[in-house]
Amino acid sequence: MLRASPLLTACLSLASVLAPAGVRAAARPHPSHPEPPQETGFLNRKIELHGQTYRFQVYLPEDWRRDDHKQWPIILFLHGRGERGTEGMWQTQIGLPQEVRDHPERWPFVIVMPQCPNPSYWTDPEMQTLAMAEFNQEAAEFHTDPERTYLTGISLGGYGAWELTRTDPHRWAALAIASSGVFWSYAPERWQQINTLPAEYAKAVGHTSVWLFHGAEDNVVPLRESDLMYDALKASGGRVRLWIYQGLKHDSWTRAFNEPELPRWLLAHRADGSVAGEKAAQTAKPPAEPPAFAERLLVPLHPPAMKLTPAQLDALAGDYRDRAGRPEITVLRQGEQLYMKNRVGEVDEMAAETPWIFFYPNGSSITRLTFERDAQGHVTALVLRDDRHEERWEKHVQAASR
Repeated sequence: MLRASPLLTACLSLASVLAPAGVRAAARPHPSHPEPPQETGFLNRKIELHGQTYRFQVYLPEDWRRDDHKQWPIILFLHGRGERGTEGMWQTQIGLPQEVRDHPERWPFVIVMPQCPNPSYWTDPEMQTLAMAEFNQEAAEFHTDPERTYLTGISLGGYGAWELTRTDPHRWAALAIASSGVFWSYAPERWQQINTLPAEYAKAVGHTSVWLFHGAEDNVVPLRESDLMYDALKASGGRVRLWIYQGLKHDSWTRAFNEPELPRWLLAHRADGSVAGEKAAQTAKPPAEPPAFAERLLVPLHPPAMKLTPAQLDALAGDYRDRAGRPEITVLRQGEQLYMKNRVGEVDEMAAETPWIFFYPNGSSITRLTFERDAQGHVTALVLRDDRHEERWEKHVQAASR
């Protein structure tokens, strides 16, 4: 017989030791691949209903995770008349979605944004069915909290929000409605029920907290619509706030959803009727109804303007330049008034909130212009701030002639 070489014997022995392990490893099923991370932000979605496909959007906060099983608060947002369509995206350009783009840190919610096709209305029963089908689909997939479920709507969407609340008031922890009411512009005959309709809605809403917003000069949906619902909810012992913005017309929603308090107010409410800060009952009895609350607030578009002396205004006037030394802003005094001219020649009036902080009386209610000073009190720079960004321009001081 041929004798195996020592090297061959060693290889065969090693193979005999490793073979069982190799066989066992081959017999094991391949480990399942982990699910890829869920995309967040604004996502295209669709739903099949009665044989038709509808497109819509859902927003997921950046830190939403599929595998942590955290229950998230959820908002249903109903858009206005101008955003109707079938592409599924136009409704994300206005109201709450616009504000989420500006300040995602304020809105830790899953947000469902259906789209109402033209020429339908959110008050049509089939459109309410569509909105709730899309909402329920997203709530189930993205494990949201049924006790922190909120409803918002603007203009036409506010009409729909009142209808959904009337149909199922216990579904919602709180409502925020802008520039709307219960007297639909396309159904003028409803005004014949002015003595009964608001009370019917108020009775259905019960103690669900409602925050209404309206422009004082709204020429599309009159302020009276919100006033009627405020009075009805107050009379029924409900919980209602009405903020009226002076100087605004139909678009009160941009200002409303920019209120930093609004998302905090929503999160303070739960569908069981409890409100953050209220002591929970320590007995087996059902929780007591929250106390009635009514607040009607007139919100000025701008603060009162302060009158400054010509000498104070002169100290602020001058040329202001960007970081590279290029002329950007010129501040001018005319009489007792200050104006700002930008590098393309556009001129805006400035009004003093304090001796050093100004606003645009004919422009944004958010923007502020702050004059910075050195230790000696000399103006050194002008800073523009709004709720999104900041720009700074250095004051140009000409060298003193010798």
